[in-house]
Amino acid sequence: MSVFTNTVPGVSVLGAVASKEQAAILSPEALEFVATLHRQFNQTRKSLLVKREERQLAIDQGELPDFLPETTSVRQDPNWKGAPLAPGLEDRRVEITGPVDRKMVINALNSGASTFMADFEDANSPTWENCLSGQVNMYDAIRRTITFTNPDGKKYELRKDGKISVLLVRPRGWHMVEKHVIIDGEPASASIFDFGLYFFHNAKELIQRGAGPYFYLPKMESHLEARLWNEIFNVAQDTLSIPRGTIRGTVLIETILAAFEMEEIIYELRQHSSGLNCGRWDYIFSFIKRFRGRPEFVLPDRSQVTMTVPFMDAYVRLLIKTCHKRGVHAMGGMAAQIPIKNDPEANEAAMAKVTADKLREVKAGHDGTWVCHPALLKIAMDVFDKYMPKANQLEIARDDVQVTAADLLSVPTGAITKQGIRENIRVGLIYMEAWLRGAGCVPINYLMEDAATAEISRSQLFQWARHQAKTDEGEVITPELNLRLLDEECAKLKEEMGEEKYVASKFETAKKAFATNITGEHYDEFLTTLLYDDIVSIA
Repeated sequence: MSVFTNTVPGVSVLGAVASKEQAAILSPEALEFVATLHRQFNQTRKSLLVKREERQLAIDQGELPDFLPETTSVRQDPNWKGAPLAPGLEDRRVEITGPVDRKMVINALNSGASTFMADFEDANSPTWENCLSGQVNMYDAIRRTITFTNPDGKKYELRKDGKISVLLVRPRGWHMVEKHVIIDGEPASASIFDFGLYFFHNAKELIQRGAGPYFYLPKMESHLEARLWNEIFNVAQDTLSIPRGTIRGTVLIETILAAFEMEEIIYELRQHSSGLNCGRWDYIFSFIKRFRGRPEFVLPDRSQVTMTVPFMDAYVRLLIKTCHKRGVHAMGGMAAQIPIKNDPEANEAAMAKVTADKLREVKAGHDGTWVCHPALLKIAMDVFDKYMPKANQLEIARDDVQVTAADLLSVPTGAITKQGIRENIRVGLIYMEAWLRGAGCVPINYLMEDAATAEISRSQLFQWARHQAKTDEGEVITPELNLRLLDEECAKLKEEMGEEKYVASKFETAKKAFATNITGEHYDEFLTTLLYDDIVSIA
């Protein structure tokens, strides 16, 4: 007998529902709630995606982004502020992030971090099983009933002292759809699906426990996209008779266009705003993507685009100044390093990089930072404890900061190397292959990588081939060169893995998709949308 029967008019669930726990997440009331939000707001979502295409066309034709003249009054009005600090979000000095995998959720909540961002987005391969099980895991974690037993018998459960990290959730971005749920003949917005199920099942429980429904909001490119989130928040709260202003949303500034609208984004969400975050890797990806047609915006090897190059430094300084002017948190970026257990010297060097990065952030005025691995928590915590004795640094105004459009668009100097090309190919392939197998958070070269890494990789390869950039040795980067090196790197992987393992893997599928985006001709907006159909599993 089936554990799940859908009875909601106009809604079809095409994915398999494997357990009564998953069926409970897809209750008629929950699906009706998601459908209500989708019906009211999906057309606006789609129109905003069209606006992105229009912006891209304008940039391709020579236009450059600038601060918006029509919102000057918002930026110049000193009187408005973001929302008051929400319960549990006063001190966010070290946040840990990770996918919604059951064991990882338990470990992250137990880690001692200030908060845990459970990620349905870039650290999650959005298979139906991952997304649905992730919602079950959130439901159980909030009620403190979550447990997990490894195949070897090791049991995981939440700490007995109750000192677990405050939970935030990142739904998927506006560009994604959930093809396993059809509403009135079209796929559900993945953002609304992830948000809606989580909010419906958990908002009141979170409030009763002294916290609230807190979110990270990804991939936005304009204040109008923030306005859409705010409108969804209002309808969601009204529908469940929860006071407006209960939700909090921290926006990742991880697109170059959003960097020009930081104040407006806080303004649109102000009743619900809990600050901005420097989504550094996606920001680099967005910089390459939006200017991919412009030869004057060609970037050097990824390893040379650090947080201290002028355009990244300007973005950080403007974000901190903007947040503190409006009374909300300015969150730092991700330390992606993971421990190198078999090489103490290399491990020490890697951890020194983490210390330096967190020191730069806290001294710049950030109110907290991100790590991806529990081993980095103490390093980051020690730095912030030493230089930020209070819960945050909202009193640091950074009135000294004056950032212009030219500062945000300053292209760093540096070299493109053959090794940089190979690394982009290898890292992109390894990540995409794992994503196609259902893993969205992948250790590569002692860094914990998410989708942003592969996005930078293929975008740089596209850009270099498009503009026939030269390596430091004077070799012209052509489509043929990129494709030849792609073949070579795949051959190396096959040799390292062995024929049998390679054939059983998803590398050939990844290679085929990757090849379409590295010749300087065709370019997909996101790898995740390019690959999504490969992980759809219609029952």
